[in-house]
Amino acid sequence: MPNATARKFGHPATLIAEYAHWLVQIRPAQATLGALVLICKDEADSFSRISQGAFAELGPVTADIETALARFSPYERLNWLMLMMVDRDVHFHVIPRYSVTQRFADTQFPDPAWPGPPDLGHAVKPDPELLQKLVTAMKANWPQSAH
Repeated sequence: MPNATARKFGHPATLIAEYAHWLVQIRPAQATLGALVLICKDEADSFSRISQGAFAELGPVTADIETALARFSPYERLNWLMLMMVDRDVHFHVIPRYSVTQRFADTQFPDPAWPGPPDLGHAVKPDPELLQKLVTAMKANWPQSAH
């Protein structure tokens, strides 16, 4: 059973990849094109409390995320944000950064805060059809080594 954070971010419809300890989901509010959420499946409300298995798996999972995002829409920078102010389960917001507006499926995805910190308050909110296209495209670019 996915945790509350995974459900809040649209699980199972937004699920891209599942690992033993982590879920990778498309972020329903796309702060920038390809924005993801990396959610720990462990019952932990602080980073220091995740299991050793989750810590060990974090390396390969982050490599898969960076590979997939680079294939999907090559980013200029990648921001990893662990905020946990509202959603208490351990998770990261993974925000690809672009100096120019990106386009996907006839929709523009600007990065209005470039080159400063990402603006999570600004986001393209895809309708269900566009969200599914994003999930499908991201899965198509996911490394074959992923679980």
